[in-house]
Amino acid sequence: MGMKTTIEISDNLLRRAKEQAKKEKLTLRELMEEGLEMVLSARSRRKPYRVKPVVFKGKGLSPEFQHTSWSRIRDAAYEGRGG
Repeated sequence: MGMKTTIEISDNLLRRAKEQAKKEKLTLRELMEEGLEMVLSARSRRKPYRVKPVVFKGKGLSPEFQHTSWSRIRDAAYEGRGG
């Protein structure tokens, strides 16, 4: 026996799931377990998304910002732009 839980899904999704389960002569539980298993399997096979660093000509920060805080860099970027 499985664990019982309550989930909240949209009325439209529930209606469609019930119709599909009826067409396939499945219980709603069987259809939902099959769908959840498919999603979890697909996601476990995905490679993690990695952010590619953005560099400009590979030289890094200009000398005036090499040993300063991010807040100083941010302030300089917005300097003279109001606010």
